[in-house]
This record gives sequence, C-alpha cells and structure tokens, in this order.
Amino acid sequence: MNRSQFCDGISRRNVIQAGLGGLFGLSLPTLLRHQAEAANSSAKRSRKSVVFLELVGGPSHFETYDPKPHATAEYRGPFNAIRTKLAGVQFSERMAKQAAVADKLAVIRSVTHDSASHRTSAHLMQTGFYLRDRGAGDNEMPSTGSIVAKMRGANAAGMPPYVTLPRNISFGKAGWLGAAFNAFETVGNPSKPGFKVPNVSLLKGLTPDRLADRRGLLEGFDSTLRVVDNHGVADALTDYERQAFEMVTDKAAREAFDIYQEDDPTRDLYGRTRGGQNMLLARRLVERGVSFVTLRIGSWDHHGSIVKGFDAWGAAMDGAVAGFVQDIHDRGLQDDVLLVVTGEFGRTPRMNRSAGRDHWGKAMSILLSGGGLKMGQVIGSTDGNGTAPSENPYRPEHVLSMIYRHVGIDPTATNLDHSGRPRYILETSSLIPELIS
Repeated sequence: MNRSQFCDGISRRNVIQAGLGGLFGLSLPTLLRHQAEAANSSAKRSRKSVVFLELVGGPSHFETYDPKPHATAEYRGPFNAIRTKLAGVQFSERMAKQAAVADKLAVIRSVTHDSASHRTSAHLMQTGFYLRDRGAGDNEMPSTGSIVAKMRGANAAGMPPYVTLPRNISFGKAGWLGAAFNAFETVGNPSKPGFKVPNVSLLKGLTPDRLADRRGLLEGFDSTLRVVDNHGVADALTDYERQAFEMVTDKAAREAFDIYQEDDPTRDLYGRTRGGQNMLLARRLVERGVSFVTLRIGSWDHHGSIVKGFDAWGAAMDGAVAGFVQDIHDRGLQDDVLLVVTGEFGRTPRMNRSAGRDHWGKAMSILLSGGGLKMGQVIGSTDGNGTAPSENPYRPEHVLSMIYRHVGIDPTATNLDHSGRPRYILETSSLIPELIS
C-alpha cells in the first residue's frame, strides 16, 4: 500500500474502499443501495454538488492567499505579493493563475482553530469535530462527504454519491454511519496514458451482452435457490446489484469516469499533472451526478525550504484550481458546483531556521468558488504579521455549514450513532453571512 508520512511520524494508509469483487462485488452495490435509501428520492434530486480539495499537510497562508508584503523579512517570507483581479487584494506570486480569476473566488483569511496537530486538525476539517484520540486510525465522527452520501444521495441514478480521487483523504470516511457511506475510489493517475477506473470498466473480452448472460445465470441460480428457500433468505442478485450492473454496462455512467472524452485544450487548461487531471475528472463527475468529490494535490508540510515545497506543488495546484474555476463558469455550473480548497491549518508567522514554517492553527485561509455564493471578495483579515484574525474570525465548522447549506442539508440535523444516540451533524452550525447573496 502507498504511504505518506508527515512530521508527526504517523503514516496515512491508503486502502481501497470500493471495487467490484467477484462479478459485481459488495462495495458498489452497497453504495448504490444506500444511495437509494438516502433522504432525497430521484424525483427530488438537485444538481448541487461539492468538490473538496484537501491541501494535505497545511499550506502557508503567507505563501498563498494572505501575503504580508509590509512585514519584516522573517515574517514576509521568500515570495512577492502580486495584484489580483480584485482592486486592493493581493495573493502570493505563486498563486498567479488564481489571482487572474480572483473575481470568481472568495477567500476567507480569518479561519482559526486551536490545534497544531495534523491528525486532530484534519479530522476537524473533514467532520467539524476535533479528534479526541490522536492515535485513532479511523474517523471518530462521519466525514462531510459521508453525511452527504447518506442524507442526499447522488444527483443522478446509477452514480455513486461520494467519490474520492484517487484514494480516501485523511479522515474522509463514514465512521459510525457505516462503511457503505465511504467514498468510491478511482485509484489511478488520470495524467498517465491508458488511465481507467477499474471499478466501472468492463474486463477485457467481457462485453455488455456477455455480462448480461452471466447476470441471467445468477438470476436463474437465484430462482432455483428460492424453490428450497421459502423464507426468502436467498437473494443472490438484489435490485441494488442490478443498479451496479447498470452502472458498469451503462454508457453514460462509464463515460463519466472517462477523462479521454475531454479535448486537449480543456485538459491543458487544468494542467497535465496528476492534480490537474484529477480536478478535471472531479468536474466531469459532479457535472454528471456525483454529489461530493474529494481529492488532494501535493504535500504542504513545509517545515524546511518552503521555496522547494512550492516549486514542487505550487504551480500544479495553482493551475488546477484556476482551470477548474474558469471551466465551471464557462459551463454555467457556478451556481450548482461549490469548490472548497483548504489545508488543516496555516503556518507559523515567523520563518524557522530551516527556511520553512511550522504548524499554526490560529490563522489560516480557505478558498471557495461557485455554489451560488457571493464571489469576488476577501472575508476577514489577520494582523500585520499573520498571527491571528484581526476581524471577522470564523471556524472550520462555519465553512462546513456553508457546504451543507449548499447541498440542502440542515447542519443542525442528527444521525444515530452505534449506540442509537442522536448526534448532531455539527455542534457549531452558524453560516458565513458575507457569502450569502
């Protein structure tokens, strides 16, 4: 298994959560079954969706969306500030493409929380709750994507409600909601030639007709079982497994995951990087009925040489985000699709001796675009050295409340945990009024 490791020494294990085991498997039919049981029936489906980009490790707010050009060098950092499309608003020079579409962005510069731990902070960003046991290997509370999968379902029949590209992000799982509400994983790298999503691709030599023959055999076998099973226990091919069959054999569903349907200029717009092409795939999926997509670009735990860190990932992230924002506007999707770009915390105001910055939960920036929200603004601010909010402080839970509002879920609603106790989706559920037109 692939592993990534940050300064806390705790590895992030990537485990495949969805796939077709045997002929149809268990994961995909289960996802579709619970999609069918979600709060909204097909008649009530909307087109509202979310793309959640996790900048894992915690990017510096100074080197992204909250530069301090007038601070002394040890606070200002190595990069210049540049003008954006918004009068009087500056970004770091490493965010130049996003600066050019800043009229389509809203940056919240005054997000704050109390943790400097990767794991505790990542759990907070994904769920709205701090991780109580720092050694926990799984979600203590359900992720936002899993809540959407359970309470909203997908926006189109035959599509999974919650997808992660390529593998589950930190604490992006369902927790006590149950594994059926974990994300459907694409696994591969869409920037590589021959990329396919194995979960929705027919095996070589297996045509829809041949697969239908095998389905018929299973149905026949099921009928035979029912002769001797008058209690109805045998259910070898349920309605939900038929939905999985339809997803695999239906051209529209398969094409949603087929990035080669995109023309070269569009692929170039996002950048021919792993992150850029995953952002393009995210747009394809929400456009075709997936309600919640999560992905990550890069590693942002820059304790040393922040310049090298941004050399490695800055351009790819900048191009992918700017390309996505421009594309959803060109396609008229800006009211339906909400993009959220965030790490788990910001970085320390003063550069350290290794020319990097350390963990800092007291101040961070979060970027949003679309969602029918009021764009072309910066919300809140930090003090002159970027230490803490100086006006309009917000918490990560406020951003999650805006996500739930966008997809039509009441953030004060509850779900029952393992013990049957009702648990609030969020315990802090206020909105961000500056974003609401």
